[in-house]
Amino acid sequence: MTKIKESSTNFANKQILANDCPEVFAANIIGGQWSLAICCYLINGSLRYNEIRKCLPNITERMLTLQLRKLEESGVVKRTVYAEVPLRVTYELTVIGYELSPIIRELGKWGKKLKGLSI
Repeated sequence: MTKIKESSTNFANKQILANDCPEVFAANIIGGQWSLAICCYLINGSLRYNEIRKCLPNITERMLTLQLRKLEESGVVKRTVYAEVPLRVTYELTVIGYELSPIIRELGKWGKKLKGLSI
């Protein structure tokens, strides 16, 4: 996952579009295929890092870490570190993250419908 140079026209265009359109802003937060999938699994409750990895066997450790950090930075996911030996870390949706539940369910219904049409 590479970052876009802040001096590029592409970056400026994305910023303008996200500022003008709240739907684009929201899609940028959960827009990656992994971000949405992570949120889908966290709807059912908190999970540890390795539990999320088991749910998404094709994701690399680096990508999972990057996506979790992005979701945490966006305020969608909360990371909790427990002072235990060995260290225990859990991830869960925040209140804002749980507001995604009906949206994710509707996306799922829409996806099943489109998949049935064999597009």
